[in-house]
Amino acid sequence: MSKTVLTIDDSRTMREMLNHALVEAGYRVIQAVDGVDGLEVLQANAGTVDVVITDINMPRLDGFGVIEGVRANPDHRATPILVLTTESDAAKKERARSAGATGWIVKPFNPVKLVDAVRRVAA
Repeated sequence: MSKTVLTIDDSRTMREMLNHALVEAGYRVIQAVDGVDGLEVLQANAGTVDVVITDINMPRLDGFGVIEGVRANPDHRATPILVLTTESDAAKKERARSAGATGWIVKPFNPVKLVDAVRRVAA
C-alpha cells in the first residue's frame, strides 16, 4: 500500500514538480492550492494522509496557519509536516518547529533529497 502525501503550495509549477518527484517514488499525491484548501483537503481525506508538505508564503492561510490547523486536529497530531519554502530564516524555522513542523526543505528542492525526507518521516 503506497503512502499518501498532501502537498500544499500556491505555485502550480511547484505542485507539478512535487507531484512528479513523489509519484515517481511511488507515493499517492493529493494537492491543495493554499492553506485553507489544504486543511479542507486534509479533512476530506481524513485517515489517508501520511505526510503533509506545505509552503509558508501563501494567500488566505500561510504555512504556519496550516501547521497549527493540522496539529489542532486530534487525528493529525502525529502526521509528519514538512515545510517546503524559499525561506531560510532561523526565526521562521523555529516558529514552524514550535507550531509542530517535522522538517524544513528549502526551495528549489532536490527531488532525491525531498523523497528521502518524506521516506524518513513517513516510516
